[in-house]
Amino acid sequence: MNATVLNFSGVAKEYGGARVLDAVDLQVGAGECVALVGVNGAGKTSLLRCLLDFTRPDAGTIEICGIDHRDSASRSPLGYLPERFAPPYYLTGRDFLRYMLRLHGLPYDEAAALALLGELELERGVLDKRARQMSKGMAQKLGLAACLMAGKQLYILDEPASGLDPKARALVKRQFRRLREQGRTVFFTSHALADVEELCDRVAILDRGRLLFTGTPSDCRARYDASSLEQAFLRCIH
Repeated sequence: MNATVLNFSGVAKEYGGARVLDAVDLQVGAGECVALVGVNGAGKTSLLRCLLDFTRPDAGTIEICGIDHRDSASRSPLGYLPERFAPPYYLTGRDFLRYMLRLHGLPYDEAAALALLGELELERGVLDKRARQMSKGMAQKLGLAACLMAGKQLYILDEPASGLDPKARALVKRQFRRLREQGRTVFFTSHALADVEELCDRVAILDRGRLLFTGTPSDCRARYDASSLEQAFLRCIH
């Protein structure tokens, strides 16, 4: 593995006496594309929330590029897209992109914005449209565009294809491939195991807060004697 970018060590979390993360150990190397998969309630989003210091783990440590995740400096190399993403309803697409880039200390570039929107097949009119007028898919792609325009080395994406139709998912996968070609690191959650198998260097299977498998999709299929990652996943969690 290349230099470790994300390091989860013994991460545990409880809510109301129910353990949602149970001593999770996971490392993600520089330039890797790693998917965290599991059924609803497996603990995927909880792990990301701990990583981003939205909630504190009850035990264990998390490091981002060798820096404790609670140090705000650790998060400067990363871009994040939440699962239920919605821009502030009163902002136009242009306002939102400009605002997000300002938070990263970057200038807004209209030509770059239009080029990226074109790659995601978002019409240039989205820049003038207010978020409350956008469809779920349109808002999701705008959020992804904001992440990509920031030009980060690490991307944390929670169900990035949520709410997207098959064509839009194909466009998002194309962006994933480009990030890999650029040597950037991607750590994302997904229910689309066919996409995971196609895109990822490694897959991490989380079930009821416990990490059951970490390895390449082909290793997962071999371990569980399955012809697809979906079959391997089902055999793993059962």
